[in-house]
Amino acid sequence: MQENKDELKNKLNYDKLLPIINKSKRSLAEPVQKSANLVLVFSRHRHYRHLVIELISAEQTKQGKLKNPLQVVDPLDLLWQTENQQELKFFAAVSKFKSHYQESQVASDRQALEAITANPLNLAIYLHDEKVAATVNANSVTKIDLSVLKPEFELNIDERAGQFALDGVLHLDGKSFDLTTIETRYQYFIQLKQKLYLVKDPFFLSLIDFFKQHRNQLVLEREVYEDFQNDILDALEEKVKINYSYLKPATKKQIVEQGFDLENEQLIYLTESEDYVLLTPVMRYGGLEIPIISQKQIKAKDKRGQMFTLQRDEQKELQFIADMAKMHPYFEEQARAFAEQLHADCFYMHRKHFLSPDWFLDAFEAWRSKGIAILGFNGLKENKLSAYKAHIDIKVISGIDWFETAIKVQFNKQTVSLKHLHKSIRNKNKFVQLDDGTMGILPDEWLQKFEGYFAAGEISEETLRTPNINYSAVEELYEEALLSIDAKERLQLYRSKLAAFDQIEETEVPATLNATLRGYQQEGLNWLNFLDTFNFGGCLADDMGLGKTIQVLAFILSQQEKVERNTNLIVVPASLVFNWQQEIKKFAPTLKVTTIYGANRIRQRKDFDQYQVILTSYGTLLADVAWLKAYRFNYIFLDESQSIKNPDSQRYKAARLLQSRNRIVLTGTPIENNTFDLYGQLSFACPGLLGNREHFRQQYSVPIDQFNDTKKAQELQRRIKPFLLRRTKAQVVQELPDKTEMVIYCEMGQKQREIYESARNEIRDYLMGRSEDELTKSSMHVLQGITKLRQICNSPSLISKEKFFGNASAKMEVLLEQIEIKAPHHKILVFSQFVGMLNLVKEALEEREIKFAYLSGQTKNREAVVNSFQQDEETRVFLISLKAGGVGLNLTEADYVYLIDPWWNPAVENQAIDRTYRIGQHKNVMAIRLICPDTIEEKIMLMQQKKKDLVTDLIKTDVSVFKSLSKEDLLNLI
Repeated sequence: MQENKDELKNKLNYDKLLPIINKSKRSLAEPVQKSANLVLVFSRHRHYRHLVIELISAEQTKQGKLKNPLQVVDPLDLLWQTENQQELKFFAAVSKFKSHYQESQVASDRQALEAITANPLNLAIYLHDEKVAATVNANSVTKIDLSVLKPEFELNIDERAGQFALDGVLHLDGKSFDLTTIETRYQYFIQLKQKLYLVKDPFFLSLIDFFKQHRNQLVLEREVYEDFQNDILDALEEKVKINYSYLKPATKKQIVEQGFDLENEQLIYLTESEDYVLLTPVMRYGGLEIPIISQKQIKAKDKRGQMFTLQRDEQKELQFIADMAKMHPYFEEQARAFAEQLHADCFYMHRKHFLSPDWFLDAFEAWRSKGIAILGFNGLKENKLSAYKAHIDIKVISGIDWFETAIKVQFNKQTVSLKHLHKSIRNKNKFVQLDDGTMGILPDEWLQKFEGYFAAGEISEETLRTPNINYSAVEELYEEALLSIDAKERLQLYRSKLAAFDQIEETEVPATLNATLRGYQQEGLNWLNFLDTFNFGGCLADDMGLGKTIQVLAFILSQQEKVERNTNLIVVPASLVFNWQQEIKKFAPTLKVTTIYGANRIRQRKDFDQYQVILTSYGTLLADVAWLKAYRFNYIFLDESQSIKNPDSQRYKAARLLQSRNRIVLTGTPIENNTFDLYGQLSFACPGLLGNREHFRQQYSVPIDQFNDTKKAQELQRRIKPFLLRRTKAQVVQELPDKTEMVIYCEMGQKQREIYESARNEIRDYLMGRSEDELTKSSMHVLQGITKLRQICNSPSLISKEKFFGNASAKMEVLLEQIEIKAPHHKILVFSQFVGMLNLVKEALEEREIKFAYLSGQTKNREAVVNSFQQDEETRVFLISLKAGGVGLNLTEADYVYLIDPWWNPAVENQAIDRTYRIGQHKNVMAIRLICPDTIEEKIMLMQQKKKDLVTDLIKTDVSVFKSLSKEDLLNLI
């Protein structure tokens, strides 16, 4: 008995076979015209005994019998006469079996036989009868029908006196055939009378052979039957219907007792076979799982050990198959094969198609909606994908200074952390890590949305905070249904107020401001107070010379009545520290100021509360940020804020560490090189307005700077409009004098100051030791000493002929910084009465590759030099000796004039300035004097104001000037 069992198992070998089905057929062209004399003949090879199939050309009688001679036709000769796909396969398949010398059971053989059985030319089919003649001729062939077997096998099992008898039946064309009556032919076929059937599944041939060998009667003893049933019959039921005639149908009691009255579960098991994923639909009846595409019956034992059977729910199973099949065209074709019993027990799909998220997520969700469970998905090799679609829930509420967004992304019961979600979006990755080790797939339509959400806000634990200042992004990014009522109300408030940006309420000018504001300056004060109402920062980007400083001082004074603690930090370039001190003293003398600058600066915060202004430099900020960042200021103002335009710079990082209620940046050149310059400055003043840096670069900087994207430029302009106020000289020309003069104070460094003090003491001692008469006689010596002091103010390098003093120069630093900022947009004149100073500037410009013209007393081709500056757009700077170029030149292309050193007679300075302020000049001229504070230069300026008679005397020489000065005057100078 055991031998029978093993024999059957080996013969069937059902678990190693994969199904093969016909692909969808389509015609590519008109088929070959059928020849009336062409037929197909099946025979055996004379020597090798393998199947041979040949195309034969022969005349036929009226009764359909062939006439000799029979002529073999090469199918490859006909191959070229058609482009019809089925016919091409047919001829290739016949060619494959035309000379068949070796036995094989490969899939290609069966596919070839399917193509032949399809018989697209409708040829007559003949079988060779070797008993009639060894050769194929008209008398030895018989006409038959050829088709594919649609097998319907049935095994009957009955119990007889403690033994179990098995016999098999084949149902075909409405008739039943004992398996012993069935003849197998040519390895692949069975023959019933004049019909030849192709058996596509070799399992059935094995089954027929087995039962034929046992005369269709297998008898097993009870003691081996149960194992036989578990090992063999249960597997056979995948393909063959088995009638257990000895089992009785289940009673109602048995049905309830074993849980068969409960709703049947539907399951899809996923497994793999090489490059394919197999989908096996299973119905769970009580505790039993029955593969639907099988003949398996429900068998169970009750509590008393009695076996019984139960009918399967055919209607629900058919619906299950239909629900699976409609999810893919492949499955629809496979389902038809199931119905024709031409297929195994599962659907299948190539792995690369199956694991396409565009398919399986929709399919799985559709199946689950029908109550179907999918099992084994993450058991597929190298598959970490989640089997569930993302469920996304978003709610936006109004926080304190921000809009707070709660984002909940779930894959079944797995919730994605905001950190993991952000990481995936930042890397432009649609896959997100889940806690169970799988990867969730984010919907394509949400990737761009999430990118916008994260770009506009910052993560705070499990919520996203978008600053109020970026309210426009909230409006753009989030659908109204996602917004809470309070969020909608806040957006409406900002929309209505900021839409009326041009009708800002006027702010009263503080009485303590020691100046009268021009109209546009009043508007600047109004704008600063308007932003303050919403606690928004901003960028005051007026042109140089329009009074940004005075607008800020007026605003700080106006804060006195609005806030309890009005301590404000002002950070400026080192070269402007003294300028701010002077401006505060002049325009807002009531403000209490402390300056944190220099080697002897204070390093503690305990007295900050008593000051309204804490003034420091960028360099000092870098050194002292560790303790400055612990204090919360009312406002932080950054002057010349282009200093932090690079977000990677130490200055930017230090500034971002500071704390304040609000922030304002000041700059005459908000954009020096490209649009990205805006990001560093506005991300400090208006955190969150422009989103994160990578988003700004991709959305605005690259499209605008590299591709001149006008639409993006306009979009950026709309976004920043309320927060950036810029007036150019051209816009406020009616309110400006045609010529604006200002002073930039250049604070000496320690080394330069030591050299200056040494020279000052030397000339002072000389003056103190001489009488009035003696000084009159030695005026040249005094002039030389004072000239030396003025040279040191410019650069100690100018007196280095005596000994090396170094080249530390505050003026050079300020001048070069100014030129680098202004030269791209303006033409500049630089005057000095010291040719040596001009040469130092010349060398520095050459190092920086800034193109310039140069004019001194030694210049011979004056006209060519002037024309090069006036006409060459690339020549941005003109270096001029005050004596050589103070008169007689027309330089209307320039609109900025820098006077490196003050002249005794301001009238001479004015003549130099007027080289550009002449007929033909259509721009406002800005004249800047560079002065070292607490030096002879500052005293010369004071003397100019006191001794008005010097201004009117245009022909006095240096010597005559000194002759008119008393000893007291000279001592006051130094």
